[in-house]
Amino acid sequence: MAGLYLHIPFCRKACHYCNFHFSTSMKLKSDLVDAMIMELELQKDYLETKVLDTIYFGGGTPSILTAEELNKIFDKIYELYSIDVNAEITLEANPDDLSLDKLKELKMTPINRLSIGVQSFFDEHLTWMNRSHLKDQAISCIKNAQEIGFSNLTVDLIYGLPDLSHEQWAENIQVLLDFEIPHISCYCLTVEDGTALDHFVKKRISKPVDEEKASIQFEYLIDTLTKNGFAHYEISNFGKHDFLARHNTSYWKGAPYLGIGPGAHSYNGHSERQWNIANNSKYIKAIHQKNVPFEKEILTIEEQYNEFVMISLRTQWGLDEHLLSRFGAKCEQSFLKNIDPFIATKDVIVEDGVYKLTLKGKLLADKIAMELFVD
Repeated sequence: MAGLYLHIPFCRKACHYCNFHFSTSMKLKSDLVDAMIMELELQKDYLETKVLDTIYFGGGTPSILTAEELNKIFDKIYELYSIDVNAEITLEANPDDLSLDKLKELKMTPINRLSIGVQSFFDEHLTWMNRSHLKDQAISCIKNAQEIGFSNLTVDLIYGLPDLSHEQWAENIQVLLDFEIPHISCYCLTVEDGTALDHFVKKRISKPVDEEKASIQFEYLIDTLTKNGFAHYEISNFGKHDFLARHNTSYWKGAPYLGIGPGAHSYNGHSERQWNIANNSKYIKAIHQKNVPFEKEILTIEEQYNEFVMISLRTQWGLDEHLLSRFGAKCEQSFLKNIDPFIATKDVIVEDGVYKLTLKGKLLADKIAMELFVD
């Protein structure tokens, strides 16, 4: 199993909370598409396999690309790889890009899954986040996508906003249930260093995240979606049967993937990770010189263990203690010793050697993982 990730670093507006690599200037868009096609050729031997199970266009805002630009990229992908007949091919999209005509064009491409960044169905919250769409556009694009045949949809929501009431949060979730969206990703608002939101909080223009309020909204989310037939298969992700995100799941299960584009990350499935320079013009210049501008790291056995612990405990599959031996006695003994207090406090349960977070533990997932890390 191998995946391909393509980072499209352009956005119409800068969301106040976002710290991903992107540009609001489109002047390099065509040049960057050409450079990414060249990088696909330069990186064609990175993966040990020539068969792709998943392709994911992330960003940024990949829906900014035209169908013609997407098809140029697909032409190169299909030239270099064999695509599994049941491959999951996802495009992240903003509602304001998904006009009916644009959706019809996308339906003619290999894309078979849309990830729609709605975040909220309340205009006041969308404006506060500096999103580029409003509620009516979000409603319209979901309806149109379903009507023309995009059945595999996932929608993003954000909870923990300072002025998001519990009633509004419940309404946001209900809208997606009414649309019968089969996959939902929900993220707690995080104040990232260097973002506009970080500046606003420090200047007291915006209130900080209320962790207790966010926890209540997270618990409501879990309870509501699981009662409606969703599997809570990763801390932030919920899916109906056969609609779990295969691309992201491959990350969590340690499968290899190749990242293309400025800021994109790659992992060889063993102990080697690399990431491209997060600068559009420098990336384009380097690629034209037939040089992929990346940094590389070789993960130590302790780093591999820490990543395994963090990711495994976030998923419904949990952490299998039988897999700990591959990290050596030091890591295995450390885990078995340090996990006991969390079992005692009922933050973690263990069944047949598999450790999983309880609902209470899911509220403390990052803290628990850090306590289990080996330096």
